[in-house]
Amino acid sequence: MFEKLFDPKLVSKLLVTIGDVSEVTGIPQRKLRYWEDKGIIQSSGQKDGSTRKFDYINIKKILLIKELLDEGYTLESSVKKVEERIEKLQLAFNKLQEKQNHSE
Repeated sequence: MFEKLFDPKLVSKLLVTIGDVSEVTGIPQRKLRYWEDKGIIQSSGQKDGSTRKFDYINIKKILLIKELLDEGYTLESSVKKVEERIEKLQLAFNKLQEKQNHSE
């Protein structure tokens, strides 16, 4: 069932325009640009004038931040909580990768 919810091939290739991210998340493009200017999220393409595109990790961050904002957290505290979650996930995945490498 998890395979239906998460397709690693799609996730690795996923790059979504700022307009699509705005439409799907309900967050105005203006706010997404503000978050990007503050270093909260990152896109590709804006430096050379092309369309901003967001990858899976940044879309996930946007959705998590929005969820926390909707629950009444400030932007600053939302960002901090999301960064902590991502860091914990990364540490867990790193440990799993080490364990897998040692068992091979």
